[in-house]
Amino acid sequence: QVQLVESGGGLVQPGGSLRLSCAASGGIRSINYMGWYRQAPGKERELVASITAGGSTNYADSVKGRFTLSRDNAKNTVYLEMNSLKPEDTAAYYCNANVLSSYSGSYYRFYWGQGTQVTVSS
Repeated sequence: QVQLVESGGGLVQPGGSLRLSCAASGGIRSINYMGWYRQAPGKERELVASITAGGSTNYADSVKGRFTLSRDNAKNTVYLEMNSLKPEDTAAYYCNANVLSSYSGSYYRFYWGQGTQVTVSS
């Protein structure tokens, strides 16, 4: 089965930095999209940043200039570098990927990671 394994969350002070990683594994043949979403308590899940196989990125307005998303296609991994963190960035962060695998025939399917908590607090 396809799995997305996230790491790098934690507690950080305002103004600090964290780096999240998401590694995809399990019969993967191709990934055409990977992204990070976040969900704060009582709020809907929202897109933070996404990246295509070709490297085109898209960011939520709230994180532009502070977060940077990169991708290592050879490792099926994306990295979210988060700088100048604010208390409002506190949320559970989820990795999402659109994957063609040996389990999905000729179709790409979306998969989610289990989430990693980011808490920004002094």
